[in-house]
Amino acid sequence: MTPNSRPSPSRPGALIAITVVGIALCAWIAAPFVSPLTWAFALAVVAAPFHRRVEAWIRRPNLAAAASVLAVTVLLLLPTMLVAWQVGAQASRDLGRIQQYLDAGALRDLAAQIPGGSRVYDAVTTKRDGTSALMPAAEDASAWVVSTLVIVFQVLVAVFALFFMLRDRAGVVSTVRSYLPMTSSESTYFFERIQSMTHATIYGSVTTAIVQGTLGGVMFAILGIQGALLWGVVMALLSLIPSAGAFVIWIPTAIVLAVQGDWTRAAILVGWGTLVVGTIDNVLYPWLVGKEVRLHQLAVFIAIVGGLLAFGAAGLVLGPVIAAATLALLDIVQQRAHTRLEGATDVIERVS
Repeated sequence: MTPNSRPSPSRPGALIAITVVGIALCAWIAAPFVSPLTWAFALAVVAAPFHRRVEAWIRRPNLAAAASVLAVTVLLLLPTMLVAWQVGAQASRDLGRIQQYLDAGALRDLAAQIPGGSRVYDAVTTKRDGTSALMPAAEDASAWVVSTLVIVFQVLVAVFALFFMLRDRAGVVSTVRSYLPMTSSESTYFFERIQSMTHATIYGSVTTAIVQGTLGGVMFAILGIQGALLWGVVMALLSLIPSAGAFVIWIPTAIVLAVQGDWTRAAILVGWGTLVVGTIDNVLYPWLVGKEVRLHQLAVFIAIVGGLLAFGAAGLVLGPVIAAATLALLDIVQQRAHTRLEGATDVIERVS
């Protein structure tokens, strides 16, 4: 082989195999960043209308993207991190009190009053090696600090990625379009479905859940129920799950208050939960989402819960988005099949 000669590209299979290996390695490298990149994508979609106004006012792309990221950070990310920090601290304190309660043996004494309760308690709280399965409060607090540092790192990555997603969004979309095996109209429809589902998830589901959790937590605080902030966050998380909701928390709480003889607070909590917290989603969701796509309740449940189980917190966005993207692909495949069928029918009619 002479120095200037090149091997002919006669092995397309080898090239495809190398490409697949490269894609797999890139996916493996990017796997730890799935969660922050997903939230950066969701924030970019939500903040896009605001960023377009910023771009019209600030003509420099870098400065406009930085201004939008600063606004998103101040208005959304910092309050969310502050609430998460307070909830974690409150949960750590509550777990500490529970640990003291368990160490004192009060729960075992209570279980002993039930026939066979002691054996059940020992079976649940004892590992195979004979040690206690109950995590000490100090270890739990340490785990909470580590989790907080991981969340802070992910937020920083999300903010960093959000800057480029806002600044270079047109180029990113154009590049992705060039790799999709679709026509221009099909790719436009595909991206519209994903954007609609992201809007529906963030504007509709998440915002409505935050409002429901806030209303429930505020009422808990007014009624003097301990851990109002923590229970408000739990109610918000439960409100994200179709067929569940904030009632999973406030109904048992109202029952406990009634059993304790506090009928006034129990009645207030039931009235507030039924008339306000339980009905606000019927008003707020349609107003926020408008005509955005909305999947069937069963599909939403599987997409959200399955996404959370598969991807963690990022699954809240990834689950519905993957479902919407798959449905869009099915629509495109169906439309192509109908087009081919109509074309074949026309040919048969012309021949006959």
